[in-house]
Amino acid sequence: MIMDMNTPLTKNIKPDRAFATLDNYLSTGGYEGLRIAIKELTPLDVQRAVKDAGLRGRGGAGFPTGLKWSFVPMGEDAPRPKYLVVNGDEMEPGAFKDRLLIERDPHQLVEGVIISAYAIEASMAYIFLRGEYHLGAQRMKQAIAEAYDRHYLGKNILGSDYSLELHVHTSAGRYICGEETALLNALEGKRANPRAKPPFPQISGLWGKPTVVNNVETLCNVPHILHYGVDWYQELGRGEDKGTKLFGASGRIKRPGLWELPMGTPIREILEVHAGGMQEGFRLRGFLPGGASTDFLLPEHLDVPMDYGAIEKAGSRIGTATMIILDDKTCPVAMVLNLEQFFAQESCGWCTPCRDGLPWVVSILQDILNGRGRMDDLDTLARHTRLLGPGNTYCALAPGAMGPLQSALKYFRADFERFIRQNTEGIGRMTTKNTKGFSLSAVEGGQ
Repeated sequence: MIMDMNTPLTKNIKPDRAFATLDNYLSTGGYEGLRIAIKELTPLDVQRAVKDAGLRGRGGAGFPTGLKWSFVPMGEDAPRPKYLVVNGDEMEPGAFKDRLLIERDPHQLVEGVIISAYAIEASMAYIFLRGEYHLGAQRMKQAIAEAYDRHYLGKNILGSDYSLELHVHTSAGRYICGEETALLNALEGKRANPRAKPPFPQISGLWGKPTVVNNVETLCNVPHILHYGVDWYQELGRGEDKGTKLFGASGRIKRPGLWELPMGTPIREILEVHAGGMQEGFRLRGFLPGGASTDFLLPEHLDVPMDYGAIEKAGSRIGTATMIILDDKTCPVAMVLNLEQFFAQESCGWCTPCRDGLPWVVSILQDILNGRGRMDDLDTLARHTRLLGPGNTYCALAPGAMGPLQSALKYFRADFERFIRQNTEGIGRMTTKNTKGFSLSAVEGGQ
């Protein structure tokens, strides 16, 4: 039980249990947080508890969850209906944390949705799932059906005056759907383009009504805050940020996977203890701490704690907290090209810097790798990291794409220059390697 209290998000996820049914979930205190919220607290009380607990969004931005809810108009004069939308698109390369929660403990998410919808007085909620998550969609629908049967959903939940309808929507499968306003457009049946802000979704969101969009992992924290209390939740974190987090790692490490650990757990502990360290014959050269749209960090950053402020001071972002490992036998230039090709393909084309700038970045990187690079290409790439940076595009897709590029130019510039010098001399030969799901080009003979 002590372990369960320290790992609330994964306490029901066991090797011998395919997934947590309603009876499984109830046996470990499931829906107790909902009972407390509905029977003992007002919606504003729930908002206050989540705000006091210090829960921050687990989708990447880290915005305080309770504060986000507080922007929704409340009371009898507020516009109706209101909506809660769950972002389960999870298209960030390297990210697989929400999938675990959706597939292995769906009732935890259902309970989190109901409590959170109650907190903003929403009468309708949608779980927006990545289209490829077929098993997750099946299990979410089963969990929702079970919740309706036991009157946790529908009319007069637990005998109260509160009612909520909950539906699963599977995405058409574009990365841009992870941006909350593009997600809302997609949910309305429109092209998934981001919207101008303001107005923000909390004021004018789905079909022009007040809407909150939260990540899967974010909402899975909510039942435990209500059940075990604000003080308990705050004590789980090791530093300034509170609670636990699903940390992940992929690449040439001995045990790729996910682990629920306290916020503020040092990167070294995650990689060397839980992930088992690097595979034999490989050395850590760098890593993307929060998925593909974050800046590279180096082995010298291993003792940095995984929390929002510390990672930002180190020069990156915690993002999804699912690390992608760069080893010493993988070419960082080719790895960046692989990522930039993804972002260029996934651009919605709504704004010129992203639509035209990302393909140009890809073209320059391809020239460097294919023997046509020049030293002034590096200045052009550096200029793009500014022109496609924050404040110059309609949403965060292009600025996120610039994270791995700008940090690679900073930390691995010698690799770029060596390619250009070798290509100028005509001795660069290319081969293709497949590394942990990445199709990466590398210079023959390693680095």
